[in-house]
Amino acid sequence: MKKKNFKDDTTSLLVACSCTSRCLFCVHKDGQLTGTRGNPDIKNKIFCFVSPQVILVQVNPGEAFTIQREDGQFQCITGPAQVPMMSPNGSVPPIYVPPGYVSQIIEENGVRRVLVLPQQPEFHPGGHSPLHHPPPPPHAHLPAFIPHPAMMPPPPHLYTGMAGGVGDMSSQYISQYHPAHIYSEQDSHSQHGRPPFVHRDDRTSKTYERLQKKLKDRQGGGGGGGGQVKDSPPPSPQKTCSSPPTVDIHNGVGGKGLEAEQGQLSHAVAGPDKQTGRGKNGESGEAQALQALLSTIGKPVVSDIQARGAVVSWSAPARPESENGSVEDDRGPQEPLSYEVSISLSGKDGKYKSMYCGEELSATLEDLRPATDYYVRVQAMCNCLQGSPSESVSFTTLSCEPEPPNPPRKASGTKNTLVLQWKAPCDNGSKIQNYILQWDEQCYYGAQKQYRVTKLSPASRYSFRLAAKNDMGVSEFSEVVDLFTSCSVPLPPFPPELEMAGVTWLCLKWQRPTSSPKEDDIYYVLEMEEEGSGYGFQPSYDGDELSCTVRNLHRSTKYKFRVAAYNSEGKSNPSQVVEFITNPDRPSCPCRPVIRGRVLPNSFKMAWEPPKENGGAEVTKYVVELSEGLSGLSWDLVYSGPAMEHVCEGLKPGCSYQTRVYCMSEGGQSPLSETLQVQTPAVPPGPCQPPRLVGKPKAREVQLRWGPPQVDGGSPVSCYSVEVSGPQSEESREVYQGPELDCSVGGLMPGKTYGFRLKAANKAGFGPLSERCEVTTGPGAPEQCRPPNTTCKSPSCVVVSWEAPPCNGAPVTEFRLEWGAAEGSMQMCYSGPALSHEMKGLLPATNYFCRTQAVNVAGVGPFSEAVLCQTPCSVPAAVSNIYEDEDSAPHPPLFYSPSTCLGICWDPPCDHGSEITSYLIDLGERQPVVVGPVIKHIIQHLQPDTSYRLRIQALNSLGAGPFSHTFKLKTKPLPPQPPRLECTAFSHQTLRLKWGDGPAKAATSDALQYQLQMGDKSGRFISLYKGPCHTHKVQRLNESTSYTFRIQAFNEAGEGPFSNVYTFTTPRSPPAPVKAPKVERLDDNSCEVTWEALSPMKGDPILYTLQCMLGNSEFKQAYKGSATSFHVQNLQPSSDYRFRVCAIRQCQDAPELSGPYSPTVTLSPQRNEVAVSGGATGSGSRAGTESNRARRSLTDEQCAFLLLMVFAVIAILIAFVIQYFVIK
Repeated sequence: MKKKNFKDDTTSLLVACSCTSRCLFCVHKDGQLTGTRGNPDIKNKIFCFVSPQVILVQVNPGEAFTIQREDGQFQCITGPAQVPMMSPNGSVPPIYVPPGYVSQIIEENGVRRVLVLPQQPEFHPGGHSPLHHPPPPPHAHLPAFIPHPAMMPPPPHLYTGMAGGVGDMSSQYISQYHPAHIYSEQDSHSQHGRPPFVHRDDRTSKTYERLQKKLKDRQGGGGGGGGQVKDSPPPSPQKTCSSPPTVDIHNGVGGKGLEAEQGQLSHAVAGPDKQTGRGKNGESGEAQALQALLSTIGKPVVSDIQARGAVVSWSAPARPESENGSVEDDRGPQEPLSYEVSISLSGKDGKYKSMYCGEELSATLEDLRPATDYYVRVQAMCNCLQGSPSESVSFTTLSCEPEPPNPPRKASGTKNTLVLQWKAPCDNGSKIQNYILQWDEQCYYGAQKQYRVTKLSPASRYSFRLAAKNDMGVSEFSEVVDLFTSCSVPLPPFPPELEMAGVTWLCLKWQRPTSSPKEDDIYYVLEMEEEGSGYGFQPSYDGDELSCTVRNLHRSTKYKFRVAAYNSEGKSNPSQVVEFITNPDRPSCPCRPVIRGRVLPNSFKMAWEPPKENGGAEVTKYVVELSEGLSGLSWDLVYSGPAMEHVCEGLKPGCSYQTRVYCMSEGGQSPLSETLQVQTPAVPPGPCQPPRLVGKPKAREVQLRWGPPQVDGGSPVSCYSVEVSGPQSEESREVYQGPELDCSVGGLMPGKTYGFRLKAANKAGFGPLSERCEVTTGPGAPEQCRPPNTTCKSPSCVVVSWEAPPCNGAPVTEFRLEWGAAEGSMQMCYSGPALSHEMKGLLPATNYFCRTQAVNVAGVGPFSEAVLCQTPCSVPAAVSNIYEDEDSAPHPPLFYSPSTCLGICWDPPCDHGSEITSYLIDLGERQPVVVGPVIKHIIQHLQPDTSYRLRIQALNSLGAGPFSHTFKLKTKPLPPQPPRLECTAFSHQTLRLKWGDGPAKAATSDALQYQLQMGDKSGRFISLYKGPCHTHKVQRLNESTSYTFRIQAFNEAGEGPFSNVYTFTTPRSPPAPVKAPKVERLDDNSCEVTWEALSPMKGDPILYTLQCMLGNSEFKQAYKGSATSFHVQNLQPSSDYRFRVCAIRQCQDAPELSGPYSPTVTLSPQRNEVAVSGGATGSGSRAGTESNRARRSLTDEQCAFLLLMVFAVIAILIAFVIQYFVIK
């Protein structure tokens, strides 16, 4: 908590205690507290030193504590409260008490308590004396103890407000210092008319006796009775609780506003033996018991209910009794109980408002609303503890007379009448029946809310008041209101006067007609006519004010005004007409200025147009402002006058300017015009300083550097130009132009003197040349040599000669010759002082390039131009490679055979400048072969499987070149002969052919392979098979068709000749098999057999053969013909017959072809009714046949299904084994 120290020279503070003796204390500057008058009895006053800087004065309930502040005013603080007083230097002042009283200091946990109690003979224990003996003289060095401004409670205008202030103080201060609980009591009687409280005197006496007893026990049990030092304080007792309990504060009465706490006085002064027996658990139990006691309060009783008040009474909480029937004083509250009464308008569980807080057992509730339901409850409190609220009790206030109504108001009126109206006030629970309106000893009585008062005098004042009446009585009268009647028509007022004029408004005022009384309500009509409008006077204002501001007018325009007055009786004639003129407006901005003529480097001429709107007044002058740069921060006035053009002079070349114009008139200054930006043209820059040499001059190059000119002409220098002149000529040439401040000048002659001059340029052009700067170059390398001369001595030898170039001041010491077959890849082949060199080992008819270079001590000169030298032609070179070329055989190979021919090719050699005319092929013992200028040739008539040694020689017009190296080539053996072709198997669609004596199938790696070809309709042969096998099946052939074939054998020696053409013919195809016939029994000895017919085959008719078998004998032909059914007779009834059918193709030029037989059909004898019924519906034998077929088919399906299941089971077992044994 922030503390504020007062000055040392503050005035003394008077501290008064409102106890029965009205003792008065004064805290002086020296920090001493003394009693000044009266018969003081301050046994209940406790001064608590919370810290070295703050003193807390405990004010008990029902007492008052008066403090005189610095400004001389007195502030009265009523209890319960704590008054903090701050010590500027942190010292504890001596407490002076009146005769018959003693002060006792108790220190506990750093908090000192000073108890001022009446002195009795038995109070002083042995071995102890009061802490302060007769007071010493005041010390001037001790500053005063003054109340802390931030901790002082506000003046107690109301009890609840004061308590709230104390509560606020406690919430900020007490939580930091945690003072121990202090018990205090007030006197049992009062000298100022306060009613005595007998029960409080009893508790005070018991407390006093108990305190004396505990002090004696403490002094007697201290060990030896006098073991302590005389002036030392007793041991500090423990606190009753670690921190004050947190409870809700109602109306400022409670825990935070009080420091008289739960414990008894024995807890503040008891010795260590007592504190040991009763610890924190005992103190917490006492607080809970006290709170439970406070919560036993019964519900209040409401009596004497009135319209705006009621009396609430209640009983104190019942105290627990001991075993012997007496009230327990130690556990009961030693402080008087306080009670808080609160009421609610919004129901039993609504929001409650505190109406009373005190120690009485009854309270009078005032300022209630009539005929309203209320709920009331009471809550008991003791020090910082409060119990639970009691049960709520409801009551309803009585009805009463209405509230005072508001004064009546005037609705309308004339010279002799007034119409009054009013609103109904609150009826307070009883309906309003009548109103009483009084005026000038007259009265109106009725239920209406308006009344017309007649027979009044014109322009007169009348006073009215109003009251309301219901069954409960008549309300108080309202405030008196004065109303006026109207008078006659007013006289014409004086003309309006101009108070203030603007551009678009005029402020006018006028006077009230002198003949109209002040009580009369006069209204005014202001009429206006605009000059030249033609509309006449139009009303501009209608009201009771004596002034008006007419707005939305035109500038610099004349207006006519007149005013007329009127009241309820009529309107007067208008006043005289007056004329007023509005002020002119300021002109609009002039047009944007423009440039007239050409902008010069130091001046320009500008012009502008007048503003489009002059505001109603002529423009008197124009003002021109000029700003240098584009920032527009600084503007200079360059012209002021009536002209509309101006010449701005004294400008800088190449600088940007901004100019603007505004005009002045009677209406004021116009806005600024748009800004005109002007850029003065730049001029060429001034002369530069001569350039200077940088470093040592080279033979052909010098490095120059310079600085910018002092005058740039208003534009940045963008370019420099350097000119050079020779030593013997005054003509100069430009060697550099650019923005840099240095350059390198090349192309100079070594050892020569040159003159250099410089000039700068900007966007306006080049300035003058600078003064001449002469520079002499150093010695240089030799000049470029002339092209060398070449002389061919032979196709492989050339002599190169050259001349010495100019030496540029230093003799040539060395020449360098570069030689190469290409111009870009020459290499140095000679270096020395000679002027010629012989090149050997060259190729004939080849282009060579050469160039020379001179060297001296200054450096190496440039190379001469390259010279082309071509050596003479010569015989061809030797052939490098010879290859065996099989692709050189003619296609088709008419006479070429790899067994007797060799196809060779070779790389053409270099012809050495002369075209090759022929080649000579040498075969050793055989006659050489001469061929033309080709690179391929076939040598014929050789022996098969024989090796030959070859070499080739090229010839041109100059002679024969050398032979190539010897190459060894070998002819291939003879190819094989074709085998004999045979047909081993045939059908109407296929032919199986066979050749040779080998196996039917052979490996592809066999040396001997075959190619089988078949002829097509056009006579061409198509390859059917190519491989090492000895058989081949030809499929998809037509029946009764002849085909031609031939075969060829080949191996690595080549392909052999084709065989003769073989012809094979396919036979005719037999008929297709017939489906099983149908047998239908006609009777016991005959049946009918039917079968399906087949279509003719290529025009050949189809015959059918029916065979029959009796029992297990052989099949015998029963029928042959083209019919598709046959009637079989002479059957044995008890025998089984089997029938089958085959188709026969009847060829015209060939024997008949029989097809396969159909499935057998059995005709069983009739043995049971099933067979008979089967015969009746169709054929019994047919049913047997079908059942047999179904049985056979079913057996096949069962077999297939059985195989499938076996394979599935095996696969599952294998998978299980792999999963179990392999994976896991």
